[in-house]
Amino acid sequence: MRAALLQITASDDPGQNLRVVSELLRHAVKEGAGLVLTPEVTNCVSLDRKHQARVLKPQAEDPTLAGLQEEAARLGVWLLIGSLALRAEPPEERFVNRSFLIGPDGGIVAWYDKMHMFDVQVSEAETYRESSGYAPGGRAVLADAGFAKIGMTVCYDLRFAYLYRALAQAGAEVLTVPSAFSPGTGPMHWEPLLRARAIETGSYVLAPAQVGQHAASAGKSRRTYGHSMAVSPWGEVLLDAGETVGAHFVDLDLGEVAKARARIPSLSHDRAFSGP
Repeated sequence: MRAALLQITASDDPGQNLRVVSELLRHAVKEGAGLVLTPEVTNCVSLDRKHQARVLKPQAEDPTLAGLQEEAARLGVWLLIGSLALRAEPPEERFVNRSFLIGPDGGIVAWYDKMHMFDVQVSEAETYRESSGYAPGGRAVLADAGFAKIGMTVCYDLRFAYLYRALAQAGAEVLTVPSAFSPGTGPMHWEPLLRARAIETGSYVLAPAQVGQHAASAGKSRRTYGHSMAVSPWGEVLLDAGETVGAHFVDLDLGEVAKARARIPSLSHDRAFSGP
């Protein structure tokens, strides 16, 4: 299976972002991709809650979701929409950060709401309080794509190894980590964490990412780290997109998952323990 990781610099204009992603999706399929993955918050990168309230829609009304479903069906491709920022169902007043797996018929095969909220102070100049605007999910999701079972996660989830172990033990062969990673932590943490999750679980890890300075019509502009990455089940970095916008390709051999897990069968070596 050839996969394409789309690295983009999304603005806070969902319509513009849909046009960019649709064009890259068509290019990726033309180049032979059977699975295409987009980054976190594909539809809108914004730090301004008032702007988000103006432009974000509920799932049933979201034009990015509908547009990408149509494109996937027309192209006959598997599509992992890394995540969309959406209005939640009432009475929840916060948004949700929701990842979608779309089948080649354009239907929603599975969806996952980001569980772990990025509430951190990276530095005096870089502070995030994701939980103030987004409601966390509470459900781990394993999706069957036919060619592979996919464990769906989003960005900050990457730091919680137990989630990935649970997904792999439930059968995940590919773990997706669409992200809009902080440039303050990316240089030291991004690659080691992705490689660790792959090594610990014997899984492919596919992490499409936002990159660069994101245009903002309202509020403060955000910057993201980029370096969309694919890691093999043995921990080898197969793809590092650097800071280049576009479609980046990697070939997946699911037989490598079985090989890695046979060599180091740690997923079956759990031990009950007491303490601490």
